[in-house]
Formats: sequence, structure tokens, C-alpha cells
Amino acid sequence: MKSLADGYQLSNGVVIPCMGLGTWQSNGPTTIQAVKSALNMGYRLVDTAAAYGNEISVGQGIKESGIPREEIFVTSKLRNSCHGYDAAMEAFEKTIGKLGIDYLDLYLIHWPNPVQYRPIWKEATIGTWKAFEELYRAGKIRAIGVSNFMPHHIELLKENCDILPMVNQLKLCPGVTQPETVKYCQENEIIVEAYSPFGTGAIFQVPEMKALAEKYHKSVGQIVLRWCMQMKFVPLPKSANASRVKENSEIFDFELSTGDVEFISGLKGVCGEAPVPDEIDF
Repeated sequence: MKSLADGYQLSNGVVIPCMGLGTWQSNGPTTIQAVKSALNMGYRLVDTAAAYGNEISVGQGIKESGIPREEIFVTSKLRNSCHGYDAAMEAFEKTIGKLGIDYLDLYLIHWPNPVQYRPIWKEATIGTWKAFEELYRAGKIRAIGVSNFMPHHIELLKENCDILPMVNQLKLCPGVTQPETVKYCQENEIIVEAYSPFGTGAIFQVPEMKALAEKYHKSVGQIVLRWCMQMKFVPLPKSANASRVKENSEIFDFELSTGDVEFISGLKGVCGEAPVPDEIDF
């Protein structure tokens, strides 16, 4: 990858940009400005979710950017309370309505096993995915995928549905690499996205990362995002600060050594742990 214009080809031939703007914990005018600024700096992937409560703001930022819709890769995610075929279909219509667009580039099931569906999670997940498949075939979604899914969740879809997820979005950051799930995805041609690549800010306080930043004459954030690139993750850094958004994009003019990539991967505990999707309480 040499610039924000580059990307990975999904299993259906659609190209997903190699890095995007995350929008979790952001809303209102701040989100509108962040999305608009990022798009005008060259970002082409914007990631949101129904649960973030900011789809209207994200859509407004896209509109105000002036960038043609077909040049922007828009992702949203299904809310946990809307699993099952009928609920998923209704939720999708609400999402594109709030975003003010006619189609999504990528739609994800946010979590595989929400607490309210736990006794019937398999049935609910299959029904949800069949709705996703129908929307995909109808051309309302260019690619369909999942988030926080472990191999056994994806195997359920493989056994009961027709289309394998094209993307799996996971918590991936220094020390949190989820190797079994990542390997499974790679073996099944599923592109892996990294949410919270900075560990919701924890990584900026890690002395070892500060040392690496000095070594490469880059910021800690740039080191993390370059690491993501070399791990073949699609990072989704979130920032509402225009200068930080620009800084995050300036990671294509250097490369980490193999040893430093492995070192960063092994920094256990500095960014917490990966969530266990079958144990979440929401």
C-alpha cells in the first residue's frame, strides 16, 4: 500500500480502502467536521454504526465534503437489538435513511451473540445473515461482513447460508492480535479490519512505543497504523482533530522492521484485551 487511494480486493471483487476514519464516541458538529475534513484529505472509507448514534452526522459530513458518493466507501453496523430477518431488514432501511444515501458499501453484524438473543443466538444470527444476503443480491449493499465474530460464529454462517462474510472487524492493536481468528479469516479470504487500533488512547502512554516513535521519527499513532498495515489489517483510527487525522494518513513513507512488527505484536496488556463476544452483557 502506497497511499490512502490503495486498497484490498474483497472476495467479491469490490475494493476496500486500506485505511478508514473511525467515528465511535463522536457525534454532532464534531463528527460532521471530522468526516468532511478526512474525506477532503484523501480518506475514502468512513466507518459508523447504528449503536454509535451518529449516522445522521456522518451522512451530513459526507454530503458537505463534496466528494462524489461513488468515491466513498461507507460502512455501518447492525444494532444488537435488531437481530433476525425482519428486524435486520427494517434496521437497514433506517440506517441508509439516517445516512441519507441509497446504498451501503459494507454492512456488518456488529456482534454475533448479544445478550438478549443468547438463548437463540444461532437462529437469530442465521436469520440476520439471510437478510444481509438478500440486501446484497438486491444491490443495496456492495459487500457484507461481520464484527467481533470468532471462527465458530462464521462456521455457523458457512453451514447454513450461501455467502461467506467478506470482512471481519475486530479489536486489533499492539498486544491484541487475535491470531487464531485472523488466521481463520485469511484462510477464508475474509479481510480483517482493526477497530480501536490505539487501544482507545492507551497506546500513547506506553514507553516502548514512544521509543519506537523516536527511532523512526514518527508519532506513536503513525507507528501503530504502520504496524497495522504491515499486519495486513485495515485500521480505523478515530480522531476529531483535523491535524491528527492528517498525521494518521502520513504512514506510507516508511516501513517497520520485521523485528519491530513482532515486538509491537507482543506488547501484551498495554491496550487491554479483546472482548469475548459470547460473554458480552449488551
